[in-house]
Amino acid sequence: MLKTNLTQISKPIKSELIRFNEVFKDSLKSKVGLVDLVTKYILKQKGKKVRPLLVLLSAKVAGGINDRSYRGAILVELLHTATLVHDDVVDSAEKRRGMPSINAVWKNKVAVLMGDYLLSRGLLIAVEGKDFDFLKIVTDTVKRMSEGELLQIKKTKKLDIDEKTYFKIISDKTASLLSTCCEIGALSASANSEYQNAMHNFGEYLGIAFQIRDDILDYVGSSKIIGKPLGGDIKEKKITLPLIYALNSATEKEASNIIKLIKKNKKRENISEILTFVKKFNGIEYANSVALEYSYKAKQMLEIFPTSESKLALEALVDFVIERKN
Repeated sequence: MLKTNLTQISKPIKSELIRFNEVFKDSLKSKVGLVDLVTKYILKQKGKKVRPLLVLLSAKVAGGINDRSYRGAILVELLHTATLVHDDVVDSAEKRRGMPSINAVWKNKVAVLMGDYLLSRGLLIAVEGKDFDFLKIVTDTVKRMSEGELLQIKKTKKLDIDEKTYFKIISDKTASLLSTCCEIGALSASANSEYQNAMHNFGEYLGIAFQIRDDILDYVGSSKIIGKPLGGDIKEKKITLPLIYALNSATEKEASNIIKLIKKNKKRENISEILTFVKKFNGIEYANSVALEYSYKAKQMLEIFPTSESKLALEALVDFVIERKN
């Protein structure tokens, strides 16, 4: 089994990722000076490139990487980057990947327009390549991501998120884009609908496991490693799986007291009390077990594919998601 770090995981497509980075850079070029300036700044904010990695590994495992695979990888990375730029505006975020955010440097108007530019650039690349099957998948994904975000905003105000709603939110907000990456990768490489469905489901389960792990880290991570203080979700009144389980396990009175603390959520002692409450009622253990369940389901989806380095890399990526500390 490959070591679970992204450098090892990406080894089977090392040369393809180098080519992707080149074509992605070219895809951002514009004749408008300000657009070019901002896109060059975006390229400096080096991300992990997990989504192109997924597209290319999915293509390789399903038949082989081709020009369509690269266009699919560019499309999802542009979509992902656009959502990050817009998210920073919505959240009034000052930093992105250790650098000042676009909205911090150029203000909200430029940031919103740049997000729009990146999304339209991705769609145009797909149209020019006649990848209309990609467009259908991606437009549905944008719809799901928006609906998931809006549902979370609505539920956060009322503080009435149950498990069913939580899974709906994370499936739409997070898992939808990862499943799109995997499905587009398989679609670019093979006409086999079973392969396409398997990779779609793989991405969905991987995305759910990824988000649950992310939510667990808000309760148990090290602030030095994850770059944000513990209890960040609580401060934003986000009710995630560890807390949902703890609230359901506690008495009505105990749960009611915790909800009151979340509503206040200004004091550090309140956050500390909520963290203790979640640990007391085994919210973290429960969420861990559910994340592991989804990671197992993700690996099951890969059984249809012949053994290869790319398949092992995708299995290792599942482990990486579950074991990550940031």
